[in-house]
Amino acid sequence: MKVTVCQLSDVASELEEQWDALAAHCRHEAPDLVVLPELGFSPWLAATDTPDQAAWDDSVAVHERWLERLPELGATVVVGSVPIVDAGRNHNAAFVWTADAGPVHAHRKYHLPDEPGFSEARWYERGPKEFVPVDTPVARLGFLLCTEMWFTEHARAYARAGVEVLASPRGVGRASLDKWIAGGRAGAVMSGAYGVSSNRGGVDARGFEWAGAGWIIEPEEGEVLALTSDDEPFVTRDVDLDVARTAKSTYPRYVPD
Repeated sequence: MKVTVCQLSDVASELEEQWDALAAHCRHEAPDLVVLPELGFSPWLAATDTPDQAAWDDSVAVHERWLERLPELGATVVVGSVPIVDAGRNHNAAFVWTADAGPVHAHRKYHLPDEPGFSEARWYERGPKEFVPVDTPVARLGFLLCTEMWFTEHARAYARAGVEVLASPRGVGRASLDKWIAGGRAGAVMSGAYGVSSNRGGVDARGFEWAGAGWIIEPEEGEVLALTSDDEPFVTRDVDLDVARTAKSTYPRYVPD
């Protein structure tokens, strides 16, 4: 299976140009799975600790318009996360897109940070504490959205559920990048699944530097197979799902809870 990860700016003019480049990359590489960043199609609203429902609603609309462009990537499956409003409540929802079904919400972020620059718990509500595998045309997926990566019990549960790919759309700053790569490696090892993650990149309108560094990490030893950069914002690699299936029976995955 071929997987593409990326780093994308949330500055509208830059995003448009980068999207065209990502689509061209995908036409050349023909990936089965493309991973997009967390809430990646509009500015990072949780940068402020004062929620603005009008801004949230605008972000919902912007993301809905971008979702209509996912066919441009030519992939079998595309995953990421989007802001939604459901029954009057705001959520951060992971989605799985296919050409037949369109975008289908598969998970709502449960573990929410609340600190300067990342006041997510103020902007939207927790989803249910449900971490359920999703069977797609290309692999069995599990989602850990950004901060959820640090709650490693979910990675262990995904291993027991036979997940082959652990998808982690992120919104992470440059200063903490090394810590996040360490977390991504641990999650891949604990789940016995390929860790795949895309992140915001570049400098946003307020001057904050996003880390970029979308990754593909193998499941046995946590080796980083690919990492995006400013010079290479999109990468595609072949992954062997049999490796993930075999990993479930080897250390430390086989050790009972």
